Amino acid sequence: MPDATQEFERRRALEEQAAGEGGFHGAALQREISEVSEADSAGLTAPVGLEEVPPEAAEIATMSQGQLAWRRFRRHKLAMASAIVLLLITLAAIFAPLLTPYTFSEQDLEAARQGPSLSHYFGTDTLGRDQFTRVLYGGRISLFVGAAVALFATLIGTTVGALAGFYGGKLDNFLMRLTDLFLSIPSLVVLIMASTILGGSVLDIVIVLAITFWMYDARIIRGVFLSMKEKEFVEAARASGARNRRIIFREMLPNAMGPIIVSSTLSVAAAILTESLLSYLGFGIQGQTPTWGNLLDDAQNLMVTAPWLIIFPGLAILVTVICVNFLGDGLRDAFDPGGQRVLATGRTRRKRRRA
Repeated sequence: MPDATQEFERRRALEEQAAGEGGFHGAALQREISEVSEADSAGLTAPVGLEEVPPEAAEIATMSQGQLAWRRFRRHKLAMASAIVLLLITLAAIFAPLLTPYTFSEQDLEAARQGPSLSHYFGTDTLGRDQFTRVLYGGRISLFVGAAVALFATLIGTTVGALAGFYGGKLDNFLMRLTDLFLSIPSLVVLIMASTILGGSVLDIVIVLAITFWMYDARIIRGVFLSMKEKEFVEAARASGARNRRIIFREMLPNAMGPIIVSSTLSVAAAILTESLLSYLGFGIQGQTPTWGNLLDDAQNLMVTAPWLIIFPGLAILVTVICVNFLGDGLRDAFDPGGQRVLATGRTRRKRRRA
């Protein structure tokens, strides 16, 4: 067993390093060191007032913010599985021409309304078009809309929330009242009116959805900045003469990336569902371009005679949204240094292995 005094000094050095880190990294580092120390010291007898520092704690102390987040994310099995499924769905949509010999508009009236078979995996629609091909091409549009809406909404919401949370005062009051105004407007009515006026192209739908999604991100980021601007590392940056722009973009924003990433991930699922709803109601993306919502709209009167036309697009939406939500849950655990669920699970497993 290593000398008790040396172990105590080693542990104190690690804790001082964690305390010296600002924002997310310091808190996550401190929690990871404490977790490993508790788990690895279970059942061991240490000198009074002193604790042994396991080698894993020293390794954790050298990890970057991204490495700590990845370490936590790997423990979330559902999130890992969801990420793999989402990757497969995305690759299938991108490489659709390599997975099917048909085009999404190719018609074969002699094969109309055929059920799933080896030649048509998801069956055919009323015009003999291959449903498997249309679901793959529809995934391109639906996934693109979800990702684009999440990106634009996050940019707008992060900018508004960061300015409101950092400066406070009249600017905070004005931006939050503006946010409340947008939240008070019935979003579905606005979406239907806007899509009707603008024409229903992919870009139009992305812009309309982004305008109605940014408020939630703004409120979250504002709360994060309000709690962060009084932290020691922000005060140290002010004392060193850093300008407000540098403090926001170089000090505070990197430490707020956890909530931003989680919020934007969940916005993807919400955007896909909303676009599908608009398309199902006939106010979404117009023309012959297939989307998952359009496929549901085209088959709404064929539920009894051709149920596969409803089932497969519906499953695509369901699986994608569930996977995105699980992915967001895993990212929340990974980027939240105060989270207990994954840590407690990992600690319990290690203790069981020692037993």
